Amino acid sequence: MKRKTAGNIYTVLVFIFLYMPIAVLILFSFNSSSSTGRFDGFSLRWYKELFSDAATLEALKNTLILAVLSAAIATVIGTLAAYGINKIKNKHLKNGITSVTNVPMMNPEIVTGISMMLLFVFVGGLVNSKTVLGFGTVLIAHVTFNLPYVILSVMPKFKQMDKHLPEAALDLGCTPVQSFLKVELPQILPGIISGFIMAFTLSLDDFVISYFTVGSGFETLPIRIYSMTKKRVTPDMYALSTLIFVAILVLLILSNISGDKEKKTLTLKQKKRRKIVLVSTFSVIAAITLGLFIGTSFAEVVTVNVYNWGEYISDGSEDEDGVASVDTNKEFEKYYSEYLSEQYGRKVKVKVNYTTYASNEDLYAKLKAGAGGYDVIIPSDYMIERLIKEELIQPIASREEITNVIKNYDYLLRAPSEGKTLTKEEAEIFQKPFYDNGDDVYSVMYTYGVIGIVYNADHVSEEDIGGWDLLWNEKYSGKILQFNNARDAFGTAMYKLGVNVNDPTAEQWQACLNELIKQKPIVQSYVMDEVFNKMESGEAWIAPYYVGDALSMIYQAEQRGINLDFYYPTDENGETVTNVFADAMCIPVDVSEEQKTHAIAYIDFMLSVDEKYGAPAIANAEYIYYASPNRLVYTNPDYLATLDGDEEIIYEPMSNINELFDKYAYRNLSSQNLSTLNSNWEALKVESSSFNGTIYVISAIIAAAIIGYIVFITVRKRHRRKLYWEQSPTVGTKKSSSDSSADSLSDTVTIAIKRSKSKKD
Repeated sequence: MKRKTAGNIYTVLVFIFLYMPIAVLILFSFNSSSSTGRFDGFSLRWYKELFSDAATLEALKNTLILAVLSAAIATVIGTLAAYGINKIKNKHLKNGITSVTNVPMMNPEIVTGISMMLLFVFVGGLVNSKTVLGFGTVLIAHVTFNLPYVILSVMPKFKQMDKHLPEAALDLGCTPVQSFLKVELPQILPGIISGFIMAFTLSLDDFVISYFTVGSGFETLPIRIYSMTKKRVTPDMYALSTLIFVAILVLLILSNISGDKEKKTLTLKQKKRRKIVLVSTFSVIAAITLGLFIGTSFAEVVTVNVYNWGEYISDGSEDEDGVASVDTNKEFEKYYSEYLSEQYGRKVKVKVNYTTYASNEDLYAKLKAGAGGYDVIIPSDYMIERLIKEELIQPIASREEITNVIKNYDYLLRAPSEGKTLTKEEAEIFQKPFYDNGDDVYSVMYTYGVIGIVYNADHVSEEDIGGWDLLWNEKYSGKILQFNNARDAFGTAMYKLGVNVNDPTAEQWQACLNELIKQKPIVQSYVMDEVFNKMESGEAWIAPYYVGDALSMIYQAEQRGINLDFYYPTDENGETVTNVFADAMCIPVDVSEEQKTHAIAYIDFMLSVDEKYGAPAIANAEYIYYASPNRLVYTNPDYLATLDGDEEIIYEPMSNINELFDKYAYRNLSSQNLSTLNSNWEALKVESSSFNGTIYVISAIIAAAIIGYIVFITVRKRHRRKLYWEQSPTVGTKKSSSDSSADSLSDTVTIAIKRSKSKKD
């Protein structure tokens, strides 16, 4: 009784551990406010906002179509594969094929995703296709990892089925096809349905494999959610997650009901009803597919594929006051459609396929692998240098022709500080930045910013702020965050020690590594986008981050009553010592001349302040809160009014921007330095000084316990087997195969007679 009670308590605790976070998520999806810390009342506000978000609904449609199609194809192929495997007579061959089919299921998703991306790129290279990844590749990938689950669901049904039934059907005059459809298919149908539902659920939920195999023209819901979490988790995502959870829960319940019905004898009426459901389901699948592909095949559409950082463009979303921002991509579609329609003399539709990445390295990995398919990308300064060096981006125009190609290019000018006159070279620093200073123009600057330190003014003393030392202050142990990327994390140590960030010596690399190892015990966690929630909620007090995002954090934290502030680290002489970075728009090398024309139009539009189309350059600067190099923006009175005094922080380094770019901006590292950076970063992440060896001791104890348990089970089984044979009256006797068969038959008959008597009694 005690054991049963303990088991029930354990089960309840497991369910609480698994489902309590989901319960909280569902609760806050009905919160009337955007707070994640308090429930202010029941409301359907976030569900309304979710279904008014066209981009999210488009991603939802893509995800459902992908899930249905991949599940249907995998179910058909998997069922046929299970049928073929079941017919194999050779035991070793059958086991070998079964093991091979299970590989996609056992393989880590990231390995599957990367390997399939490389395969698609390789095949695309063979057929000279420049646009490799897209809907077709992600569909193939989903079918691939769904297949083992379908086979796993269908195979047991073949084993449970009486193998003589198909033979009897053939003896009665059925063809092999009729035998399968009329006899075997009804027997394995529950397994087919379960396999379809499992495949649909897995496809609906997949992120990792989709991320590596999807192209620029197709976005699934998990990828959309990932890009939305760049700054903070908003309640409309809670609503979306709730709907996904409910949908999957319903499918699993239906799957279990289907499995239970299998144990009962179905009436003729129930069988007809099941057939109607199946026919209706596949009819809907066909209708959706035809509607998707045929409905758009006759429209003349110009597509521009843009690859940008998450939350790095004005996207039409609403702020806390319900004021909607400008949807830059929609405005470009409107503008360029009108322009092209005038040029061609017929109606032309323009569509922007907008996808996002989390880091320069993610962007580089896709371009380097040849899996791009993008027309416009927006990398950072040092990455642009690398892309130019490795010929992964192409010149937009020559230095002499750039103003004819990009009409608004002349507005990329540095403003002089008060009482100072700039030389022509100083004024044109945004047109001729350090990473793109040559005869050809490879990039057009989008924005620039500075790294500083965000801190909680209610908990951090004023005397502790000012330099980089705050990140190493043990007084705030457990409340400090650090960058979760190698370049910026080592940058904080280099600026603190006065090391050249672009060409350190071997001794300086080691000194910076030692400095970060020294810092590690007091660091709460290494973060990138997670910094928003941690700082805004008060979970952490100190974090280095980029000025635009820092100011956004300060504003959001203010709504929650958290007092955040920000400063640029300085040295003992009071001079700013920190990274100044720039992001710019570029065109990949594989973009055709026709697509390049569309890409240039998009780049030029991003510099425009045309009120008819929402003044995109101003709208983007207001939304992302970074400094704009565009004179039409930083001199606009309405824009300055929206900053409400923050322009002093955003544009503060403007007075000595040349010097900061020259001394502190990241450059493309040499291959040796890049290798050293990566190896040191790995060493830092593996370094376990904060655990003092405890983690290894715990791991050893767990491993020893598992090995001991396996040994115990094995010894106990052997002991029981030995006792069984010692007590058996036939032990030690040797019988012929015929005698053994006779004894086995005799034992079977004896058991049957005893059971028959017991039933009569």
